[in-house]
Amino acid sequence: MSIRRFSFIQLDVFAARALEGNPLAVFPDARGLTDAEMQAIAREMNLSETTFILPRPAETEREHGVRVRIFTVAQELPFAGHPALGTAAVIHAAGGGADADVRLELGVGTIPVSFREENGRAFGEMRQRDPELGAVHDPVAIARAAGLPPDDLAPDLPVQTVSTGLPFTIVPLRSLDAIQRLRLDVASAAEYSERSGGGFFYFVSRETVHPAAKLHVRMIFYGGEDPATGSAAGCCAAWAVAHGVIAPGAAAMIEQGLECGRPSRIFVSARREDGRITDVRVGGHSVEVARGELFL
Repeated sequence: MSIRRFSFIQLDVFAARALEGNPLAVFPDARGLTDAEMQAIAREMNLSETTFILPRPAETEREHGVRVRIFTVAQELPFAGHPALGTAAVIHAAGGGADADVRLELGVGTIPVSFREENGRAFGEMRQRDPELGAVHDPVAIARAAGLPPDDLAPDLPVQTVSTGLPFTIVPLRSLDAIQRLRLDVASAAEYSERSGGGFFYFVSRETVHPAAKLHVRMIFYGGEDPATGSAAGCCAAWAVAHGVIAPGAAAMIEQGLECGRPSRIFVSARREDGRITDVRVGGHSVEVARGELFL
């Protein structure tokens, strides 16, 4: 039986240097892999996500974008932020690194990612789908589900579910201290999320570690703590503009991953037009850290 070889590239996304940000494995040519094999490979890579590029004729890619599938160790996702940005960075680098847009065809549709050079490095910025601002939650119920003292929640901002392709419930806390000592009751939070349809909790503090950051965030789930959550950052940007935390059109930096030793910097913005939040943008750097081959 002949051995099939599939090359992969590993990156750290939302980071300007290696061993920070959120790791991602990208398979640049996944043609010939079945759905089951992609899922098994994602388990083998054992990262939060692994992506598979499925090259198509040039005219198809010009019309629809580059077909990409995203898998966690447990399931396929229609969209995720750091996999989209990291995969686009691989495609951009393969094209010679010129300033250009990369269009990805994901489960939620086509996501454009633009690139520009910043201090000798490529900076990518995706435009996410226009947000759906969903349910506003009872803060007492959220505190109970998260295992938090109710006083840790910010009294002047709503807890709200937002989606730009995947839903997240944005939970504002009153201080940096509150978010740093957070010990999430993962089982209780998951039960609440299942009932509410609000997705994972995304905790936000307006107090930050780095003066340049606008928000300090954490996302803890059954797989541990996420170093950078680009899909949630887009939801957070929409929420922040809707509730006056970030000015419409202003660029803001979100810091994430400090508590788990993988500091990440996520750059976001969103606009308000005719009472709607639109033009949600999430960007950052990606650093290649490894290349290899997988044998099947």
